[in-house]
Amino acid sequence: MWLVVGTLATLGYTYFGYPALIALCARLWPAGAGGAAPSDDLPVVSVLLPVFDGAAALPPKIDSLLALDYPAARLEILIYCDGCRDDSEAVARVAAGRAEAAGRIRVFAEPVRRGKAVALNRLAGEARGERLLFTDVRQPLSPNSARALVGAISDARTGCVTGRLVLTGGAGSGAYWRYEDWIRRQESRFRGVVGMTGAIAMMRRVDFVPLPEGLILDDVWIPMRRVLAGQRVRSVPEAVAYDAAFDDGREFRRKVRTLAGNYQLFASLPALLLPFRNPIWLETFSHKVLRLGAPWLVIALLVASVARAAGGGTMMRLLLAGQLAFYLAAALGARAGRLASLARTFVVLNAAALVGLARFLRGRRRGRGRIDW
Repeated sequence: MWLVVGTLATLGYTYFGYPALIALCARLWPAGAGGAAPSDDLPVVSVLLPVFDGAAALPPKIDSLLALDYPAARLEILIYCDGCRDDSEAVARVAAGRAEAAGRIRVFAEPVRRGKAVALNRLAGEARGERLLFTDVRQPLSPNSARALVGAISDARTGCVTGRLVLTGGAGSGAYWRYEDWIRRQESRFRGVVGMTGAIAMMRRVDFVPLPEGLILDDVWIPMRRVLAGQRVRSVPEAVAYDAAFDDGREFRRKVRTLAGNYQLFASLPALLLPFRNPIWLETFSHKVLRLGAPWLVIALLVASVARAAGGGTMMRLLLAGQLAFYLAAALGARAGRLASLARTFVVLNAAALVGLARFLRGRRRGRGRIDW
């Protein structure tokens, strides 16, 4: 019985209690928005764009970068083609030769794929700008993105800023991301976000530290290093990247990699788990660590409910029936309506956490320091 109560309470806190708590903290103790960069003194911005087999997405992406509302002379676009098997390099070089690009695009290519961490290290080393704008090839950016991010990071207390990813489509992952995005905005209003959105983020070039080869979550490792250095990570909702929500199959594969990356992150930065070292330990533990433990709690709840229901008790039987109905709805997915689609997404994400752990452990056993895919 205590196991049932404990797992219910912990799951309730993870998915409902923590969002309510962080929203309350943001309302009672807001950290403030910080300063804004003067419009006549804009720093040079280097856009870092790593690409792997992104030929189809590159043209609209480059168009969105060239359309940024930022002085052309103060914005450069660096593209790294990481062992691409398609025409990404050719597409990038054609774009670099366009008249409107006017020498603003530089292209680098590696014949063998070496991973995003190596790509970002190379691009950061080649950058001339005072600010590094991180982005991915699939998501076009809103025209105001560069100015909004530059303004937000002008506050010296802020080490990293991240924009907002807006997903279109009716997939369950879209609803989950809106929930996730809301939590991040509350964290930002309080003490700082746990991570950033890799599709749209910015930091000072002087603060960039080379990433370990094989690193999975550069979009968490980079900002959390700034947190450990005593700076904030802020969300800038006005700066937007656009993408389509993945179906459950594709979202599962993406989340397996992301959640394996969380295990890798805590193994490489164990100080994040220490309350006296991590200024946003509560947020890190509640938002990241408990999510990794959630699938084990879900399994424990089901096993305990079966054991208690077999011994009698109306409440336990109702609880078990509710869980079985939930998993049936998840199995049916969108065919059974929107709530069933959300149930399926919940199951997919928690299953991905289990597979992600297995992938992480397999990579550790092989002594590679990274996940073998």
